[in-house]
Parts: sequence; C-alpha cells; structure tokens
Amino acid sequence: MMKQIIFAAILLLTLIILGYSFYRIYRFFKLTRPAFKIKDHAQRFNELMRVAFGQSKIFRWPFTGLMHALVFWGFLVITIGSVEMVIDGVAGTHRALGVLGAVYNVIIGSGDVFAVIVLLAILIFLGRRLVMNINRFNGIELRKKSKQDAILALTLIFLLMVSLLGMNMAYVALYESKVWFEGVYPVSRWFSDLFLDGIPYDQLLIVHEVNWWTHILLIFIFANVLPYSKHFHVFTSLPNVYLSRLTPVGKMNTMEDVKTEVEMMMNPEAAQEPPAEELASFGVSDAEHITWKNYLDSLSCTQCGRCTSVCPANQTGKKLSPRKIMVDTRARMKERGPQLLDHGKNADDKKMLIEDFITAEELWACTTCNACVIECPININQPELILEMRRYLVLEQAKAPGELSTMLTNIENNGAPWQYSPEDRMKWSEELFMNV
Repeated sequence: MMKQIIFAAILLLTLIILGYSFYRIYRFFKLTRPAFKIKDHAQRFNELMRVAFGQSKIFRWPFTGLMHALVFWGFLVITIGSVEMVIDGVAGTHRALGVLGAVYNVIIGSGDVFAVIVLLAILIFLGRRLVMNINRFNGIELRKKSKQDAILALTLIFLLMVSLLGMNMAYVALYESKVWFEGVYPVSRWFSDLFLDGIPYDQLLIVHEVNWWTHILLIFIFANVLPYSKHFHVFTSLPNVYLSRLTPVGKMNTMEDVKTEVEMMMNPEAAQEPPAEELASFGVSDAEHITWKNYLDSLSCTQCGRCTSVCPANQTGKKLSPRKIMVDTRARMKERGPQLLDHGKNADDKKMLIEDFITAEELWACTTCNACVIECPININQPELILEMRRYLVLEQAKAPGELSTMLTNIENNGAPWQYSPEDRMKWSEELFMNV
C-alpha cells in the first residue's frame, strides 16, 4: 500500500509539472495567427500513416533512417509496457495487461527485443555525436546547449533501455516458474540465465524493484524534460504530420485581404467579401505574427539538419540554413511569448524575429526550391515562413534586393517585368519575316 501511495504522489507531481509546461505552450499558441481550416481528415490520416508511422521519408538516408525508424517503432511498443507500469503502480496490480493473453505476449516479447535494438541504436547515435565529426551536426544555430540537450536525451533513453532489460531479467528469474508469470521475454531470459543465475531470491527482488523504480522515474523525468528540449518532437511530430499542408509543394499562400481589396478595385460586383477595415501588418516580422502551424513546425523541428544539407543556397556558401529558421522562430517565441502574456501586445523589447534573429540576407538567399520541405521527415514547411518574412520586408519596409525592386516597379508601371512601355512590347517582332 505504501508503494502505491508513494507512486501516486510522484505520478501526480509529474502530471502537474507536465500540465503546466503544456499550458504554457498552449498560451504561446494563442498568441499566433490562424493558418488553415483543418479538413480532409482521410487524406491527413493517410499522410500520418505513410510519413509518421511508416517513416517513409526517413529512409532516404538508409542507415541512420533505419536506426531512427527502429527506435520510433520500439518506443511505440515499449510505451504500452510503460502504461501497464503506471496501472500497476497506482492499482497495486501485477502485470495488469496480462489479461490480453496472446496479444500481451506479442507486445511484451516485441518490447523485449526492441529494448536491445534501441539500446544498440542509441549507442551508435552517441558514437556519431561524440566521436565522429559529422557536418550535419554543426551550424551556427546549434549552440552548445543544443548539443548538450541531444546528449542528455540519448543518455536518458539509454538508461531507460538498460533499466527495462534489468527489470525484465529479474522478473524472469523471480517468477518464471510461478502460475501468475505473464509475457514472453526472448532476450531477457537469455540475459537472465547469463547474469542472474544463482542469485538469491531476496537479492533478485531488490534488483527487480530498483530497475522498476529507475525505469518509471526516468520516464517521468524524460517526459518533463521534453517540453524544454529540442526533443519535444516526441510529442509534436505526429500532430505536425497530421496537420501538414496538403496543397502542392511550392504553392504560395494567397494574401486574402489584399486579394479581396484588389478584386473590389477591379470588379466590385465580383468580389466575394468586403476588405478588412484595417490590416495589422503584412507578412511576419516577429513571433506574434506567425501562424499556429509555423509555431508547431518550430516546436516539431528535430534539428536533424536534413533540410540544410539539401538546401542549394546553403551548399553554395550562402547564409541560409532552413534549420536555423525553425530554431530561431522557436527561440524568439520562447523569449517573446512571456513578454506578450505579461504586458500585452504593446510589450516592446526592441527586438524582432527579423534582423535580430533572422537576417534579410538569409531570407533572400532562399530559392524556394522546396528541397527542405521534401526532405524534412515530419513535413515542416520552412519556405512558407521565409516568404511571409519577405512579404514583411517588401510591403512594410520597402526593403528588397535591387533587381527585385526594379522588377516590381516595372510591373507596377508597365504591367510587365521589363522596362518597356506597353506600346513597345511588340517591337521585337517588326523585323521578322512573318506576322506574329
């Protein structure tokens, strides 16, 4: 009974802290702008199954993709066992999900095998970060804290797998001959015979309890570290894939307010809706101007760097890094959000997302080729945010590269990108031998 009380108290504390963290992020979401209406749920479900659960995009890099996919699938299975531990901890039951019979054996047996696979994958990931100098893990946006964050998360996962195997090994040694023994443990049975054979019952019981508590406490700690870590994608990547933009890659969002106003000017009778009385601003200049989808993208970014590694601008030495766009957006909201919540929309810290975090040089380096979107394992759309920041520079600040300013002026004055009057457009055809 005492174990149940202690467990329930720790679980309650965990949920309170986790609830506060999610509530804080929810309030940041409320500061953002609308994005799109969520519909086409069948198409979204297919995308979720293909990209998220099928890990289809991650396999473009076969070795690391396979390692990551195995870790992801392993977590899905092992999480079921973690839920059972919570039930047992609160209710004082023994392997409560054992009532599932054969299904339970499949789940527990798979989790036992995946525990070793995940353990080996994490060791490989740690080796790649600590020993190998992989270019993708470097960049001006990846500060020392980000690298420490990655090492901490990998270490926690490593300890989670060690404690899970330790618990299973002791469980097999303790109860395999008992009638209430539940599950199958193909790996842990072998390890148990190898390492725990001959150990007295009392000591086995201590080994089991130590690993049981270590494993569940690490889960609680890991869950509360995630909202403040780049590994928050553990919570957000599945929703982010489900809420992916379903429009063709590269299609630019229409500025509806401007479109309506133009339609009213050109043909008032054809216009569908009256223009807004007042527009706050065009484009994105700071965190409160981004949409909820932009913010979800930034929270979901794993900082894996695949987007930057395929960016043609980055590969030709320009400053743009699609990963940095997401990292900076999240960092700015983390800084700007509390100011807006505490002091309202007039809060001013003399900073903006543009210039103080992301420079115009980075934004204009983007070719909008959308290679980053195609490569991202969880369908983050970096160019959408880049285009919105460009719109702010052009429409609010009248700041654009010289060539672009000239083209825009020509379109405005001549109805075409070239510096010729409409009357001179056909001069090129006057000397042709045929009529055009």
